[in-house]
Amino acid sequence: MAEEYLLEVKHLKKVFSRKRSRVIAVDDINFKISSGQCFSLIGESGSGKSTAANMIAGLLDITEGEVIFNKKTLPDKSCQKGFYLRDEMQMVFQNPLSSFSPKMTVLYSICEGLRYRSHMTRSDMTHKAYETLEMVGLKKDYANRFCSELSGGECQRVAIARAIVSNPKLLICDEVTNALDVSVQAQVLQLLLRLKQDLNLSYLFISHDIALVSNISDRIAVMKEGNIVEEGVPEEIINHPKHPYTDILIRSAQMG
Repeated sequence: MAEEYLLEVKHLKKVFSRKRSRVIAVDDINFKISSGQCFSLIGESGSGKSTAANMIAGLLDITEGEVIFNKKTLPDKSCQKGFYLRDEMQMVFQNPLSSFSPKMTVLYSICEGLRYRSHMTRSDMTHKAYETLEMVGLKKDYANRFCSELSGGECQRVAIARAIVSNPKLLICDEVTNALDVSVQAQVLQLLLRLKQDLNLSYLFISHDIALVSNISDRIAVMKEGNIVEEGVPEEIINHPKHPYTDILIRSAQMG
């Protein structure tokens, strides 16, 4: 019996057209993520990894190729206003503070993903938000604060709460620890690992730090100049890199 995948990325390509030139940011990449799996796209700035993530999340138009998520080709025209994507696939961004409106409280921000659900009352949404805050290690009195009043780690926990409140199947995590102190990075990664187990989540991690994600990933793909140059399990990638660029990333992480 053929294995079923939660996410399949097939021949994905993104071209940005300028006045006198075309920039190929992502060039014919392919990968698959199984349910419950953590898959990481690794590469330096400009490698195309975040562009790929934004196409998968529906934040950027796809030039060529297709994204199949939970057996549906995206964007799914049958799902009115993208509600399917909101429920099943969520994204956590690098800079948590910039992803929140400064005029919205933590409670309002978390409840955003629930407001279109006609069967949920305001009381239901508030209860769900409190419950989700506790899941990410924050007390419910955080609900009435603004994200600008929180530390970077606390703000990223709120961002994770906002992402999981709709019970998604896949989280796309784009450099989610990059703006945090080293000690806080470890705490956020441990939180994500616990949520993965408790909620049966799948992850697509985007990172420049191969050492950071090697301990949490089931598979790693290395991107360079819009192409995936190597893919495999972390042990193979770290101990027996096949591509020179992968070796450079590993040595750079060791020196850091």
